[in-house]
Amino acid sequence: MAVSVRIPVPLRNLTGGQEMVSVDGKTIRELVDNLEQSYPGFQDRICDEKKQIRRFVNIYVNEEDIRFLKGVDTEIKEADDISIIPAIAGGSTAWLTGTVGR
Repeated sequence: MAVSVRIPVPLRNLTGGQEMVSVDGKTIRELVDNLEQSYPGFQDRICDEKKQIRRFVNIYVNEEDIRFLKGVDTEIKEADDISIIPAIAGGSTAWLTGTVGR
């Protein structure tokens, strides 16, 4: 089942400039894995080495932060609105270039 995912401007270089992409997945974990399959390098930008969403990356399902749901195990449905939003607050821009954690 494919869902539409809203991509933030800093990550659109990985999606060929697309603001919205269609990706298969029944959970956020599957969605992230499939984003990586379709757009290599995507997972490294939003996940740490344990494949957990980085603390400065927020993922929302129908305007609910997945941290308050089931995290990466949050189930998703075809009609859900999925948004990936970088936290906005000072700090490093290393995640934009893919150098976070290296």
